[in-house]
Amino acid sequence: MGKQIFSVVFFLLFLVPFTMAQKITFSEVDKADKSDLNFEVIGKMNNTFLVYKNVSWRHRISIFDNNMKEVESVKLDFIPEKTFNIDFVAYSNYFYMVYQYQKKNILHCMAVKMDAAAKKLSEPVEIDTTKINFFADNKIYTTIASENKEKIMMFKLFKKNDDYTLATKLYDKDFNLQSQHRKGLAFDDRRDVYDNFLIDNEGNLIFTKETKQGNRDNSNRLSLNKLNANSDSVLSTLLPLDNNYIDNANLKIDNLNGRYLLNSFYYKKSRGNIEGLYTYVWDKNVQKQTVSSFIELGDSLRYEAKREGQLRYALNDFFIRQIVVKKDGGFLLMAEDYSTQTRGNLNSWNRWDYLNSPYSSSSYYYNPYYGYYRPSNNFNNQNTRYYYSNILTLSINKDGVKDWSSVVQKDQFDDEDDNFLSFSAIPLSGEIHFLFNNDRKYQIISDQSINAAGVVKRNATLKSEEKGHQFMPRYCKQVAAKQLIVPCNYRGYICFAKIDL
Repeated sequence: MGKQIFSVVFFLLFLVPFTMAQKITFSEVDKADKSDLNFEVIGKMNNTFLVYKNVSWRHRISIFDNNMKEVESVKLDFIPEKTFNIDFVAYSNYFYMVYQYQKKNILHCMAVKMDAAAKKLSEPVEIDTTKINFFADNKIYTTIASENKEKIMMFKLFKKNDDYTLATKLYDKDFNLQSQHRKGLAFDDRRDVYDNFLIDNEGNLIFTKETKQGNRDNSNRLSLNKLNANSDSVLSTLLPLDNNYIDNANLKIDNLNGRYLLNSFYYKKSRGNIEGLYTYVWDKNVQKQTVSSFIELGDSLRYEAKREGQLRYALNDFFIRQIVVKKDGGFLLMAEDYSTQTRGNLNSWNRWDYLNSPYSSSSYYYNPYYGYYRPSNNFNNQNTRYYYSNILTLSINKDGVKDWSSVVQKDQFDDEDDNFLSFSAIPLSGEIHFLFNNDRKYQIISDQSINAAGVVKRNATLKSEEKGHQFMPRYCKQVAAKQLIVPCNYRGYICFAKIDL
């Protein structure tokens, strides 16, 4: 790829010399926003910033002006009790909120359109209901949108008898129903994992299925599945793993080039050591596989990725976090070294415990998001130390060949709480910027970037002149080309920082 500047398909990047000139503006602390707050940054509308907030059954939206002054706090009184799993699809001056609530043994899925002032543009509309038994999981609805936001899909994946049932409803950007489907999927709860539910710009639902030899083994079968927007048929393609094993497959849709990208680290034997990266590309324009390659990662990269321990173990704790596609059909893959240690537990942490935990995507309820804030440590992680270490970036060209690799060095750990750890990858002016805390006080955000040739550069840190604010860059949201909203903790309260770059 040389020194050609790459572009991210969903951001406009500028090919000019770039200097990080920062301005950080904090919102005031609201005494109601303690650390047990659930929140989501909805986005920027009409030069204001909308943030959804929830504690217990109380729901509201805070609206901040350009100086991060709260101009209004809108109570969402129309939301019933026992409401959970709220999703947002935001546009330039309005958004949809899709939520579900339970009344007796019936789950109701509702949708409402709201404007930039968080006022209802329509009354909530019921779009689906499900009858559940007393012990059933009640979080079964998920809302996803296409990259161009022209298509919105609400789907539920639930177990019925010994199989899964996938029910979908596809809408356009005005929330007019386009199609709906109901499909049975074979499922063995000890061996099968359905994951990576995404829709392309045409409204086709794409997802993966991994099959393991046993409950705690790596997968030896992987299929790419496509439910057509206007058809009940599911096209399932079995990937050629060549007697290798994979886990935690990652799906990315390249809408610009009409391709589906599948990536996973691979093993030569089940529960062995990671050998390298498996890359598979399905081209929907020609309706066939165009890439299936096993990229071995050598000792020099292993040493750089983890400079302690034996080299054969060096990649075993790396997990794929993000894929960024390029205009020419290639992509950047970012993986992070992640592990935990439980004090008083003689059994060491391992990858298979993590991937088979009840909070992974293999659980009954499908949750597509890695980076949700976990308030008040509600996973009961007492005596657990979290380690988030180096970031490995691989540049893969359109033919599935590695052009280069780079490692951003970081060393993060914390006890019982990992909300201040990990990183965000932000595209800015032809580079990918990695933002992360690298000190235990969490008041300084380190910024390192990678250019088109894979060269790592240290940039000026993002530091506030105000003391006491602890940044959570893992949950930041890019709301404009050079503007971020970053959640913070200030003396036990949640607030938000606007960073202009």
